[in-house]
This record gives sequence, structure tokens and C-alpha cells, in this order.
Amino acid sequence: MSDDIRTKIGLRPIINVSGTMTGLGASIVVPEAIAAMTSILPQFVEINDLQRKASEVITRLTGGEAGFVTASCSAGISLAVAGAITGPNLLAIEKLPDVTPERNEILVQMGHVVSYGAPVDQGIRLGGGKPILIGQATSTHRYHMEQAINDKTAAAVYVVSHHVVDYGLLNLKEFVEIAHAKGVPVIVDAASEYDLQIFLAQGADIALYSGHKFLGGPTSGIVAGRKDLVRHAYLQNMGIGRGMKVGKESIFGVMATLEAWEKRDHSGIRERETGYLNLWKQTLDGRPGITALIEPDPTNNPLDRMRVIVSPQEAHITAWDLAGALRKGSPPIIVRDHEVEHHYFYLDPCNLHPGQETIVANRLAEELDKARASNEIIASPIEDLSRHRFDGMLRWPD
Repeated sequence: MSDDIRTKIGLRPIINVSGTMTGLGASIVVPEAIAAMTSILPQFVEINDLQRKASEVITRLTGGEAGFVTASCSAGISLAVAGAITGPNLLAIEKLPDVTPERNEILVQMGHVVSYGAPVDQGIRLGGGKPILIGQATSTHRYHMEQAINDKTAAAVYVVSHHVVDYGLLNLKEFVEIAHAKGVPVIVDAASEYDLQIFLAQGADIALYSGHKFLGGPTSGIVAGRKDLVRHAYLQNMGIGRGMKVGKESIFGVMATLEAWEKRDHSGIRERETGYLNLWKQTLDGRPGITALIEPDPTNNPLDRMRVIVSPQEAHITAWDLAGALRKGSPPIIVRDHEVEHHYFYLDPCNLHPGQETIVANRLAEELDKARASNEIIASPIEDLSRHRFDGMLRWPD
């Protein structure tokens, strides 16, 4: 029997070339975090004191004045918004999401209202905020934001993500400048970002990170920034934050994760990932209907991905059917197919165990050879992706 815990409990042993996706388990947890969680699990601690210790590590890594660990970056959005609305008012904290007085408007650019598995604006509403969408999906100008700020504005949220519109919007420095001119704090959702200091350095009042993505920690979120605002967000643990709590193991695990991040051989990891990309490019180059491009991360994280562009007429298969074949095969390969209707998907090298890069290359070759041998083009209707996208969830747990 395989030593893989997944096969032992009846799960598919997937290989993740999609990235740090929550739905796939986010990332490979670093050994330092595993050891830290194991060491503290049998012990009792005073959680507020442990969070104080976490704050010391978070401030050192982020440059903020304070920080704490919560359930996820999504939870961090709700808590930071709630803190901006209630301040230290304990009764107001208990009453959320009802807000009195109604100083609960939260500005966010329309092009930033995306889904990371759930809508950004829902995370704002959970904290008692009323999302005020400024600009249009592909266009936000200074006057949109300046004229949206009034005495009901509690905060402004800025989202850093490959999902957001990447042109025509206010950049963070300008967003901060406009908000601060009118005394409005800025909360940055930087869930999947490498740089733990740049957003606070550019003037954000709170920066939010996932502990379980590039950092490689347990499922968690990190709230960092201005001490009073972080404190007000932390106080939400007496209210809506109760359902977003983390255990001692996650707090201590994040502390160890951050300390490991300081010592990580980032250039060595980049070199290894570049080797994976080159292997895949060698595998795909020259194949009919396939173009393989190595591209930088769209939010300037220090990593590259491979865009696999598929021409169905020559490859005898569509991009979405190729992604589906990889996903259904053995072993299952999960690609990043968010934009597959444009006839391409991505391969992300950041979550592979040694040797899996070769398995990915072999599976790509296998499925492309199979498609080329077909007398007809494998082309399921693109509309089926939308029609059946949620079938599995709607049948769960069956």
C-alpha cells in the first residue's frame, strides 16, 4: 500500500500546478511550522498572550506596529472592516453586523470586487460594512474616490490579486493619498503576496496576508499595521471574530512560518522552479498547436508561470478539454484554468515535491499524444464549463 495519506483515506493523489489555491489545500507547509504546531498542541496557553508574542514576530517581518493571527485573509478583511467601524466600543462589537451609528461605508474600486472563492464585498458586509463601489470595472479616477468620501466613510479596501483588473484603476499610493487626505484608513488585501512590507511602506494602515499561501504555514490570516486599528480588529474576537478564531497551533505555527521565511533560500527556490518551467517548455516546444510561454507573476511576486496556449485545430483538443483530461487522468494534474475560455491555461511550479515536475511533463505529453492520435478534434462546448461548474458542490456530500 502507498505511504501517501491521501490514498489511505480514499482521496485522489493530485499534483498541484495551479498555485496556492485554498480549494487544493493552499501550499506545502514548511517543516518548521509542522514542528511548532506539534510541540504546542499538547499544552495549554493563554491565547491573548500567545497573540502578543505573534504580534512581535509579525511587526518584525511586516514593519507594522502590531499584528495578530486569524482564521484566513478573508477573515482579516471582515475583522479589519469591523474594527474601523466600531473602534474599541465593546457594545458596538457585540451588535455587529448591525451598525449604530451608521458610519459603515467602505470604499472599494469596482475593478477590485472579485471572487477569491467568495466575493470580496461579502467579506466587507460580514464585518458590518456597506461596500461603496467607486469607478467602473476598468476605470477609476481620482474624482470617483474623492467624491465618494463622506462622514459615513469608515475605511477603504484595496485588493492586490491576479484576479483584479490590472489597468485603468488607482494604484495604491494614489489610493492612500486620497483616503488619508480625508482621514480615511486604508486596508490592503494582499493574501497571496510575497512582499510583507511594501504595502504598509506605501502608506496602507492595515495589510492582510494569508499564512497558508506563499509563506507555507497553517491555514490562517495575518493582520498587520497601525496599532490602534489592529487592536480594534483584534477586539472583534469578542464578536464576529469568534467564528473566525484560530487555535494555539495555528498562531504558533504562523510564528514559526514567519521566522522560517526570514531564513528561506528564496533565490534557490526560484532557480529550482525555473528548472521545472524549462523542462515543461522543452516538453511542449514543437508540438502542433501548442505554444508555451514563461511569464512573470502579474502582481510582481518573484516567480514565473508557464502559459500553455492551445490551438484546437492543430492540437486536436481545446485548452479546457486538455485541462480536464489532465485533471481526470492518473495521476491527476490540476492546472490554473481561470482564463481557459481564452484558449490557454497556466502551470505554476511553486507547489511541487521533487520529481513531480517530471510526472507533469510526462502527463502533458501523454494527453497531447492521445489528442493528436484522435481523428476528430476533442472540443466539448465551452458553455458546459459554466453549466456544470457547481454540479459537484450542489451534490455534496454525495
